[in-house]
Amino acid sequence: MSNSIGKVFTMTSFGESHGNCVGVIIDGCPAGLPITEGDIQREVDKRRPGIWVAATARAEADKVEILSGVFNRRTTGAPVCLLTWNKDIDSREYEKMRFLLRPGHADYTAFIKYGGFNDFRGGGRFSGRITASFVMAGAVAKKLLSQIGIEVLAHTVAIGGVKAKPKAFDEIRENVDQNPVRCADLSAAEEMARVIEQAKEEGDSVGGIIEGIALNVPAGLGEPAFDTLEGDLAKALFAIPAVKGVEFGSGFSAAGKRGTENNDSFTMRNGKIITVTNNAGGIVGGISNGMPIVVRVAVKPTPSIAKGQETVNIKNMESASLEVKGRHDACIVPRAVPVVESMVAVTLCDFAMRAGLIPRVIK
Repeated sequence: MSNSIGKVFTMTSFGESHGNCVGVIIDGCPAGLPITEGDIQREVDKRRPGIWVAATARAEADKVEILSGVFNRRTTGAPVCLLTWNKDIDSREYEKMRFLLRPGHADYTAFIKYGGFNDFRGGGRFSGRITASFVMAGAVAKKLLSQIGIEVLAHTVAIGGVKAKPKAFDEIRENVDQNPVRCADLSAAEEMARVIEQAKEEGDSVGGIIEGIALNVPAGLGEPAFDTLEGDLAKALFAIPAVKGVEFGSGFSAAGKRGTENNDSFTMRNGKIITVTNNAGGIVGGISNGMPIVVRVAVKPTPSIAKGQETVNIKNMESASLEVKGRHDACIVPRAVPVVESMVAVTLCDFAMRAGLIPRVIK
């Protein structure tokens, strides 16, 4: 496996869904950054399932512990190790399904890749549970980015075919925490919640789209031709289980436009070069152009569903049927919103450090 990302600010994720813990080691974090377990806990709490009917019944406390790299509430420059223990584990259903390949999951590919030695419980290393470690790293990255004025936001823009109306950045900040689906359009949020609950009642699931935004990103971040800002952001976002598509700015809709519609004209504002529109999503030629970075990710429906599905028993190599039982979200989009935010932050932090914008010692 390859469990590390980044070149200067590096993140190494570890742990499995039903193992002892999930965590992260951050190397390259500057010394002197004020940080506490409470700072990280606030971010990690955003990805917890909550209490609404369509959320998983798995109730992990996700209490963050700092094991190294922080002394007297400041980073030391040594690797920062963060983890949370897995407490609410119930592997009985997974033991029963041990040899039944769950459609939409990585059971088959992991079995082939690792010869059956991988931890299959709850999806093991391929579970959304590992994203708790991504959010821990994101909390540190966001705090570092705040030192140079960069802000990262994320919000739900579609679930189960229900689309949110575009909202201003201030509305996104204000509204995203006001509803369980983390949508800035409060009217659409209510409809999204109903769609999720209906899918849950029917033993099914739904997917959706999350938009990530980074504000105040300076022009010049990115290392073409192969370490482009888009490329590394996409790589980080595709590491989130269930993400099946990534687009920037106008994205795939650009394919149906003319150049006159899609080009971003330049102008001056307060002595600064900006673009009138932002179809590029803040990145041109793999390099940030100083406009807000806008990226959207497509999240597939939760593959664990109660409806009957056809599969194969890999022990006797015979066809079989399967109804996945256990504790699952009918839609993982709301819980993935802070994960998208975190992976954007981790990537931007790495590029900012490569560019020398964040010093090695913060005073």
